[in-house]
Order: sequence, then C-alpha cells, then structure tokens
Amino acid sequence: MFRRVLVANRGEVAARIIRTCKRMGIEVVAVATDVDADLSYLQDADAVVPLGHRRAYLDADALIAAAEAERCSAIHPGWGFLAENPTFAARCEAARITFVGPDSATMRRMADKVQARQTMAALGLAPTPGSDGPLRDAGEARALAERIGLPVLLKAVSGGGGRGMRRVDDIDRLEHAFHEASSEAAGAFGDPRMYLERLVERSRHIELQILGDGQRAVVLGERECSVQRRHQKLIEEAPSVAVPDDLRQRIRQRAEQACAALGYRGAGTLEMLLDEDGHLWFMEMNTRLQVEHTVTEMLTGLDLVEWQFRIAANEPLPADLVGPDAPGGHAIECRINAEDPGADFRPVPGRIERFEAPSGPGIRIDTHLRAGDRVSPHYDSMFAKLIVAGGSRQEAIDRMDAALAGLRVEGVPTTAPLHRAILAHPDFRAGDYDTHWLEQALPGLLARISGGASPESGRTPHGTASNGA
Repeated sequence: MFRRVLVANRGEVAARIIRTCKRMGIEVVAVATDVDADLSYLQDADAVVPLGHRRAYLDADALIAAAEAERCSAIHPGWGFLAENPTFAARCEAARITFVGPDSATMRRMADKVQARQTMAALGLAPTPGSDGPLRDAGEARALAERIGLPVLLKAVSGGGGRGMRRVDDIDRLEHAFHEASSEAAGAFGDPRMYLERLVERSRHIELQILGDGQRAVVLGERECSVQRRHQKLIEEAPSVAVPDDLRQRIRQRAEQACAALGYRGAGTLEMLLDEDGHLWFMEMNTRLQVEHTVTEMLTGLDLVEWQFRIAANEPLPADLVGPDAPGGHAIECRINAEDPGADFRPVPGRIERFEAPSGPGIRIDTHLRAGDRVSPHYDSMFAKLIVAGGSRQEAIDRMDAALAGLRVEGVPTTAPLHRAILAHPDFRAGDYDTHWLEQALPGLLARISGGASPESGRTPHGTASNGA
C-alpha cells in the first residue's frame, strides 16, 4: 500500500479522500489555491502545498511537481477537475507516480464519447440510436436527425456536466444549435466535435457502479439519478424502483463482461437511460467515482475510495467483495448546494455562520465546511452531501426528511427546503418520475416552500440569510 499520496482536488472531494487515507494509515498531502487556503479541512492533511491562482487545480505541472517535492508515490484525482483527463494520467505514468484510477489508454478510449459508444456496442451494451462517429458539420447532423426522428440531443464528443449539449425539437433550429453547442464545447473542453443521439423521452437516468482489477469487473448495483435540473443532479437513490430484477441481472452480467474485456482497473460508472418500453441504453462511461457513489457505499458497506487505492496497489478483487453482511436496503443522497432555487438556482456564496449536521443510525454527511468557512464563488456551489439508508425505500425517505429537518445552516441559502418538498411530493414517493419531472413540478414545489415554512418544519424558508430545513 502507498505510504504517502497527493490529493489533486479540493473541497468535499478532498476531505472525503483524506478521511479514508487517515483510516488506512496513508499520509496525505493536500493542495490548495489562494482562494481555499483558510478552509479548515486542510488541517486534517499531513501537509498542504499552496498552488496560487484559483485555476491551479487544473495545472498538471504544478500538481506533479508538488507530488514529487512531497515524495508522494501516488496521486488521487478525486472526481472533477483532472479526474478524467487522460493527458494528466499519462503525465503521472511518465513521472512514475501512480494515478489512482484507470490507465491513460482506457481513459482516452472512454473520454471520447463516440468511441465509448462504439466500444460498448461491440461488447454488448447497446447505445442510444445516433451518429456512428463525430459529425462532419451541421448538414450531416440535420440529415441524421431527419432519419432517426426528433427530438434529438447534440452532445460534445469530449463533453460532460451538460456543457456542449443542446436539445433540438425543430429541424430548422438544428444548425444554430449545432454551432452554439460546438462553440461551447470548444471553450469548455478544447474540442468542438459533436455527435447526435435520439432523445429518449420520459427516460430515467440509471448508473451502474463498477469496480475492476484488470482481470474481472464487479457491478455494485445501480443508482437512480433522474431528479435533475439542467442535467445537474439533485437527488440520487439506490436501488432504482424502475429497474425490474430480470433486467437488473441481465444488464449487470453484460456490464461486468464488457468492463472485464476492456481490462478496466479502478472505479467507474456506466451511464444508462431507461426508456418507457423497458430498454436500457448505454450513454457514456465515467472513468472515476461519481459524487453519488456514497449511496452505493451505504448499501454495500464498502469504502470505494479504499478500493480505488487497493486496486491501484495491484490488489485483486476478492470473489466475495460484497458479502452476506452487506447492509442492503435503500439509500438516498441529497446534494446540499448554496443556491437559491427560487432564483433559477442562482449560486449564493458566502460565510457559513452556523452549521449543525444531523446524526444517528443510517445517517451520513460528507462536507468540507465548518462554521466560519466560506462557500467560494469560484467553485461548485455544492458544499455537503446528506446520505441516509433504511430497510425500505419508505424508511429511507422518512429518515432523509428527518435528517433534513435537523440540518441547520445559517449564512447562505441552500437547496435543503426544496429537497424536503421533493421528498413529500406524491410522484417521488410513488417512484413515478423521470429526468424531466423536476422541470415540470418545480413551480408547484417552489410555491410550497416560498409560502412560509418548509414541509412540517416551521423553519425559515429558503432564500434568506438564515436557512434551515
């Protein structure tokens, strides 16, 4: 096992990895830009390397130099920033520093969304109908859209996070959307190439959590991630109530065979779409952990960051990775963002004046902030994840509602009251929702929480300086 590692990330991600490192007896070196230098979670690291400018988390040269100066034999990239950057992984390989994740060749193969679709199709996971390769121009995109039918999605070949993506319902709007998305992709990813796929209406966003050791791969169940706004997730749960057992077993077997055939090493996520007819389509593969990996951890009893380290240290996966004592049941995660949902989810950075987290059986909170810390305007507005588990979905929903009621945050508005309103909605409680549900339900949800107290709480509504849920 590694003696000393560098965590090339920040915030909740870094704090999460640091906790696992300390439990495993691994010395950890954190990095921090000038913006983050005063955050209290950095005190938990064995050393902190200052990086300077706020964009330095993307500076591969600075990160590798820091690892070498601090005698780190491995770099954990976390999730976000350089976690899926094959060039950074290759730079680590060249420097003989272990990149805690897949090798650069596998990352490059999966980072190209078109190549990933082609690869998985050949390995038995059917992708959503669309282009076989990058589109040459808007004319080719129009011809394909006319053939497969509207609506369609234009997506960046090197994209992610909803950037470089446009929905097209009107064929006469396609050319404008193509150029707009391509320009956004060029700015965000340095790659203007686009591909097109048929938009699966009333779809559900399903993820498969993968661990692979290069010889075999294991699927640790699926997650439902359909409560989204603008392709950004708000609530995740596992397992999905929409996936029947026969489909679950069939897709699990195919996914394990496909990832084993790839020689996949590390943690990864297969992103899928479930349509109304019960077909599960492959979208893309993320060669890293997801933010929502914690719901899988609650059900399996595994620490997936620990297993990333073990695999990177050439430890094979045991045959009984998830044993009979795994907790099971149902788990839910709410992303707690410093945002005002009533103002189109506008980020509201600021100082956390008070932060009291709920605790108790089946409750977990992951955060990097304490009272006195600041939510920065320069990075993601998510500052905490609240995760619960219960013996059933109903128990998990009730436990999450109680946990949100016990969360006390003052200084910035949060999405917590909206989470409570979603949990109380009959559609969510029945498991009857899809990726467009929140857009349609949002006006009613906002009206419910803006009229006074959030559901059953009596606390201050969102959007004020004192926010609790």
